[in-house]
Amino acid sequence: MSNSIPYGRQNITEEDIEAVVSTLKSDYLTQGPKISEFEDAFAKYVGSKYAVAVANGTAALHLCALALGVKQGDKVITTPITFAASANCVRYCGGEVVFADIDPETYLLDINKVRTLLEASPQGTYKGIIPVDFAGRAVDLEAFKKLADQYDLWIIEDACHAPGGYFKDSRGQQQLCGNGIFAELAIFSFHPVKHIASGEGGMITTNDEDLYKKLLQLRTHGIVKSENLYKNSISFAGGEDNYPGWYMEMQDLGFNYRLTDFQAALGLSQLKRAEEGLERRREIAKHYYQAFEGKNFIKSQSGIVEGHAYHLYVIEVKDRLGLYNYLRENNIYAQIHYIPCHLMPYYREFGWKEGDMPFAEIYYQNCISLPMYPTLRVKEQNFVLDKIKSYYE
Repeated sequence: MSNSIPYGRQNITEEDIEAVVSTLKSDYLTQGPKISEFEDAFAKYVGSKYAVAVANGTAALHLCALALGVKQGDKVITTPITFAASANCVRYCGGEVVFADIDPETYLLDINKVRTLLEASPQGTYKGIIPVDFAGRAVDLEAFKKLADQYDLWIIEDACHAPGGYFKDSRGQQQLCGNGIFAELAIFSFHPVKHIASGEGGMITTNDEDLYKKLLQLRTHGIVKSENLYKNSISFAGGEDNYPGWYMEMQDLGFNYRLTDFQAALGLSQLKRAEEGLERRREIAKHYYQAFEGKNFIKSQSGIVEGHAYHLYVIEVKDRLGLYNYLRENNIYAQIHYIPCHLMPYYREFGWKEGDMPFAEIYYQNCISLPMYPTLRVKEQNFVLDKIKSYYE
């Protein structure tokens, strides 16, 4: 097989191309109607009241931290097994990141480790929690919400890996990732390897109208252009009885974190195929699981989990480095997700060290993410499986 097989890949159809070209030919390239159209459709998809489209997932995290008022010295808890942006958004605001270890069975932030942190500190020490739906497996946010309420904490759900994913609550009802019922805010990414690709791009979802309005303002330089929100007098603005049409106010130090209309058009087109892609990911996961079940070189694997969105399919193996190199020699570009954040040089400067998060560190020593994307063909997946088995044989 001559073509390379990456761990993730976008799928751009003729319909996607037509949607982008149509927008490029329209009157708006940015700040136009496609933005709100995409926001409305995405909010409906995840079951939230509001959605705010932004430049990327990192921008989404930053705006969430700003909207919730994270400031110098505020302590926020998150997982070490995530892309660094989940933690960095706290640092952008001057806050302090506190890592808690993962559950070795789910790879998700361990609620018991979080509870231990909270119980060991005076009430008010921590401000919030950022759990991550890692690899597409949904965090039990109902349980986290109960704990957060006990300690007066907010929750940002990092759902970048999990659009369409869900967990079942205590009543047996499906709770979609990002639906806003248990978390103040949730964020998504539209990077090319994600379920929905728009080149770059992100989305914030919430059920809180005040946070929604705050996010809209922060997304565009902190500028307000609404007469009932202005703080300066009409006369200062240059009008006699009404504010003139040109008038606007910068009321906060915001950012230019807007999404373009042609990116929104691509995202909207991709969203229409989201469920189809999700089903294919689950088929691929099932094939991996069945192929690896009972194999002595497998320490653990993502497995078959109801509601899992399978952005990644992770296996833990013996001799991970050897397998990684062998697969690359055969044009299979598996990836490692992730180097524990607390061991990055930046976070080591704050005192984090090896041994602080033992389960995360053991996971990192063994984990490898296999090719997982809807256009992965059966023969390509079988080629991957054959190479893994031949390596260990």
